[in-house]
Amino acid sequence: MPWLLAVFLLQDPASQAGQIRAAMAASLEKQAASVRVQAQAAAGSAIGRDSPSGTSCSPLSESEIDKMINEVSQTEHIDAAILREVARQESRLRPCAVSPKGAEGLMQLMPATQGQVQVRDPFDARQSLEAGAKLLKQLLDRYHGDLSLALSAYNAGAGKVDRSGGIPNITETKNYVAAILGHLITIWH
Repeated sequence: MPWLLAVFLLQDPASQAGQIRAAMAASLEKQAASVRVQAQAAAGSAIGRDSPSGTSCSPLSESEIDKMINEVSQTEHIDAAILREVARQESRLRPCAVSPKGAEGLMQLMPATQGQVQVRDPFDARQSLEAGAKLLKQLLDRYHGDLSLALSAYNAGAGKVDRSGGIPNITETKNYVAAILGHLITIWH
């Protein structure tokens, strides 16, 4: 594998750029297709069953999401209710969701985060759930089980949480944490 990198680095910059563009083409097409579907939905058009990855663009059914969440939560050792509420808050359980900031999929992972948690298809509901669960578990470990801080970091980024020493003074993040905790309190009590 190191020889492949060496060959790549020895190529001229124009050739490297072409290879990078080619590698990104499939991902960009999936993103563009998702944006088209969402634009149709926003305009009141009927949403079809096709998403960028061939999965449903409609919200997942309760039975589909429950089965997937239960399996992923056991594998990743995270409470299923937390995973479900984050997915609901992030995407309304739509596997093809794309935020205005570029977060993608059921768990709304940014492209850089997708690379860190090795997501190949952010629009595949299971991959998104697995990656989101891994990220949530990492954040819960980082913040010693403090769910408010882990959720804040999931929404705003760990750097902002660390710099603020708590939930950042960001309205979106405060509302995000409050909404998820509010649903969890109802579920757990």
